Amino acid sequence: MIMAIYTRKGDKGKTSLFDGTKVSKNDPRINAVGTIDELNSVIGIAIAQIPNPKSQIRKELEEIQNDLFEIGGALAFPYKVPIDELSSRPEQFEKLIDNLTKKLPELSSFILPGGGRGGANLHLARTVARRAERAIVPLSNKIDGAILIYLNRLSDLLFTFARFENFKEKKKEKIWRKR
Repeated sequence: MIMAIYTRKGDKGKTSLFDGTKVSKNDPRINAVGTIDELNSVIGIAIAQIPNPKSQIRKELEEIQNDLFEIGGALAFPYKVPIDELSSRPEQFEKLIDNLTKKLPELSSFILPGGGRGGANLHLARTVARRAERAIVPLSNKIDGAILIYLNRLSDLLFTFARFENFKEKKKEKIWRKR
């Protein structure tokens, strides 16, 4: 039997949380879940732009995609769901950021997002991560606090990944110039 992708249950602007609670599709929780899903897709685009399957960044991005599924699942419950695996990830991100930053030219000015395809898509992922963080803030007293910490550090990591990918590809960073 083939399972249909459509259910028709959301045709009137309502959807269900994991416990069956019906909510509007513009509910803050659904907005947060959708933004996490979008972030996961944008990261998938960035991964597609990193051709080396053994790339440390590519492997880490794939792990992050799995983390984001866990986060989306936790957000889809109307109550606080702890995600134990997330608590150590921000520290891991910080170590990665520190290690990659040592290999990069010193950053003394704001840079414009862009560069090569991989770097530019990682900059885009960073901005979607920041939007996801903003979407989750209104839920902060109803969710595991590790989610906000994770997303905050993730955007820093994605910025560093963007810089590193551009550096590897020999794409010069464009410095923002005040007019």
